[in-house]
Amino acid sequence: QVRLVESGGGLVQAGGSLVLSCAASASISRIDNMGWYRQAPGKQRELVADFTTGGTANYADSVKGRFTISRDNGKNTVYLQMNSLKPGDTAVYYCKGLHRLINYWGQGTQVTVSS
Repeated sequence: QVRLVESGGGLVQAGGSLVLSCAASASISRIDNMGWYRQAPGKQRELVADFTTGGTANYADSVKGRFTISRDNGKNTVYLQMNSLKPGDTAVYYCKGLHRLINYWGQGTQVTVSS
């Protein structure tokens, strides 16, 4: 069993920045495809950014050039640096990881971008 806990969400003005953190209860070197998803009201959950099995960062087109995913294996934490935030980025952001064929999700953290 893996527990993922997100933090760092909040309210920010358009053009601002936030850093989200996802702390895992297990070694993230043993968790595949760790990444970030988001779900806006009335919309489906969508991929924001994740690491491929080979360790390459993968981004949704809507966030390329603005968001950066990173990881600290020593802290078992994955980060999402979000710059140039737009009102359209408003959503609940979830951390996800795959361990032993099971997808684990965090509880989510709210990001609200005001115009």
